[in-house]
Amino acid sequence: MGILRLVARIMGRISTFRSYQFVLLLAAALAVVAFYYFGSERQNFSSTTKRIKHTQASHNANRNDADLTVDTRLSHPVGSEEQGEEERDEGGESKGLRPRKGDSDRAGDQRYHALMMFTKVDKSRSLQDKFRVAMLSMVQHGHFMEGEVLVLHFVSDQASKELGERMLQEFLLDATFKYEVLFHDVVALTQKLFPIVEAMQKHFSAGSGAYYSDAIFFLSVAMHHIMPESLTRIVQLDLDLKYRTNIRDLFQEFDQFPPEAVIGIAREMQPVYRHTFWQYRKENPQTRVGDPPPDGRPGFNSGVMLLDLGAMRDSALYNQLLEPSNVAKLADQYRFRGHLGDQDFFTMIGMEHPELFYSLACGWNRQLCTWWRDHGYGDVFQMYYRCVGRVYIYHGNCNSPIPDD
Repeated sequence: MGILRLVARIMGRISTFRSYQFVLLLAAALAVVAFYYFGSERQNFSSTTKRIKHTQASHNANRNDADLTVDTRLSHPVGSEEQGEEERDEGGESKGLRPRKGDSDRAGDQRYHALMMFTKVDKSRSLQDKFRVAMLSMVQHGHFMEGEVLVLHFVSDQASKELGERMLQEFLLDATFKYEVLFHDVVALTQKLFPIVEAMQKHFSAGSGAYYSDAIFFLSVAMHHIMPESLTRIVQLDLDLKYRTNIRDLFQEFDQFPPEAVIGIAREMQPVYRHTFWQYRKENPQTRVGDPPPDGRPGFNSGVMLLDLGAMRDSALYNQLLEPSNVAKLADQYRFRGHLGDQDFFTMIGMEHPELFYSLACGWNRQLCTWWRDHGYGDVFQMYYRCVGRVYIYHGNCNSPIPDD
């Protein structure tokens, strides 16, 4: 408005000036207008550019598929995956698989896949603390060779995913190896899983609404149907672990699988299944089912598992055992009614078909829970709990404290 008033005053005096004075005044007025106008436009352009850049940076920092962090020492950034098949397939794609090792991407990197359940973590400080111990110890001891990548998969709800992204920025800061992070949407995976595992949930769940009654906690049972076929080998790990050795060494256990084995898993280190199979043991007093090691069959613990997805897909026997009629038949044969999800299923079919499993040394899943010692089995507890040899991974199951190194 000030510019217009200035021009009006100048124009009001035009009649009193001669023509050359008029020209000079007009030129001066236009110069003033140009100064303010273009100066203002430059300022507006600069401010707008800053706002655009700020908005774009904020968007990139918060978008669901943004990098969590980029370690400048590494050639491969951390990635994040939104729910959806395309992102998940791309994140899990591999080419040129080397038998019993890991997956190779098209750039030639050897990829080692590890998966953890990461649901309801935003609501539990206890789970957050356990996750901190697990990741920091994994990073502390983790070493991979040039051209190898550790791919960390997390099955998560949205709130836990957002928390996990923030936590991983801190936990992976000191990683000396290349890594990627992929988040899988728990709802999308559950929808795929439910038709496959619905029949077994009633045999191996604590009840409606219980933690293990959710289909997602049978993911390991049918992961070979859920993950892309290009992903052929993965380890599944509980959150309540503490690593005392290089996690890369765990993947080398795939090399020890006998021909028919599809899963590597450690034994249960409490008399859980001595109790669960009580009726079958009563009816079959000479059975080894539920007996302690070394000669008994104590069952499995699913805190650390090696899943050969390629072998699981190729095994006609394993896939037949997933059929509802066969699940029901075995559950009836062994008088089995469990509450620990995938662990119960593997234990039950392992009693009938032990050849499907490679037995991990107890040191790879050194369970610390002693609940059953104080609940009726104190006289036999140490026969199950004893673990001779080096401990590679501590498992603080049932909220057991984990020893300091």
